[in-house]
Amino acid sequence: MNTSIFPEKTMKIRDFFFDLPPGLIAQYPPAERGGSRLLVLDRGTGKRGHHLVGELPDLLAPRSLLVFNNSRVRKARLRGRVEKTGAQVEFLLLTKRDALTWKTLVRRSNRRRPGSRYVFAGGVTAEITGAEGEFRLLRFDRIIDDDWLDRYGHIPLPPYIKREDTPGDSDRYQTVYAGPPGSAAAPTAGLHFTRELLGRLEAAGMETVFITLHVGLGTFLPVRTENIEDHLMHEEVFTIGGEAAERIERAKAEKRRIVAVGTTSVRTLESAWKEGRLERGEGTTSIFIYPGYSFKVVDTLFTNFHTPGSTLLMLVCAFAGREYVMETYAQAVQEGYRFFSYGDAMLIR
Repeated sequence: MNTSIFPEKTMKIRDFFFDLPPGLIAQYPPAERGGSRLLVLDRGTGKRGHHLVGELPDLLAPRSLLVFNNSRVRKARLRGRVEKTGAQVEFLLLTKRDALTWKTLVRRSNRRRPGSRYVFAGGVTAEITGAEGEFRLLRFDRIIDDDWLDRYGHIPLPPYIKREDTPGDSDRYQTVYAGPPGSAAAPTAGLHFTRELLGRLEAAGMETVFITLHVGLGTFLPVRTENIEDHLMHEEVFTIGGEAAERIERAKAEKRRIVAVGTTSVRTLESAWKEGRLERGEGTTSIFIYPGYSFKVVDTLFTNFHTPGSTLLMLVCAFAGREYVMETYAQAVQEGYRFFSYGDAMLIR
């Protein structure tokens, strides 16, 4: 489904930019998982407080239900060489089209034309068989599965992390509860949670459920239009199990707080909610949430600090109000919070 909610006043991409010193973009995760700072925003009053992620059990409303995205990040970055010239090339595998063909992103895509052939680790070869705008269809000479990617692929660190991936990223750019593989980027809000913190949340009377949205272009593709409502979101696949849906519906009926851990959890819940209940099973979403949207499921949001002008920042502004969010981001910069995937977190309640 493709859902956009139009505000009364047309909003421009410039409305969602802010000044961010490059030194605040986290290049590495914190020394210990769960050791990050937490900026708490009351979306009713605009009041802010400074805490640590470890204080979360004391900051959430009693008997809250937390919804996590348990998608596992694939080692989806493949480095190879052009068969004819030996020049280095890097592909990001996005989605499978058939047993042998993947939709991919590749640098300098205008040079990667149908018929071009490439060689990868283990003697694997592949050929570009088609183009879809900036994307390329890459057909391999054998099945590329997750076992092969675990052996030869690289963690798809985002471009604002200016370094090569390390063995440590295989653990730290993955949630501790990761399940089904399929994401081309991490659902990064979940990176803050440890087994110990999950246990303390449960001991404090919180309930946790897991849903799946495989993070792809719908989450991380930048907005390239001046008017934000002209931006088209790409589809992403999600799955909601029957038990998880029942528990979420029961919490809503009991007027308990639904805490979405990450924007991908928000988009899944808001997409699947139909006439007072959640759709079960597998679905797709291209929902674009920006100011003017009326939330149906989510009451509280735990999230990272997002990139300027991104659809993720627009979603957060829709949830808490653009003025409050942009003021909070300015204070986060002033206080030296770490930004983006490996950075600090926000709790909006």
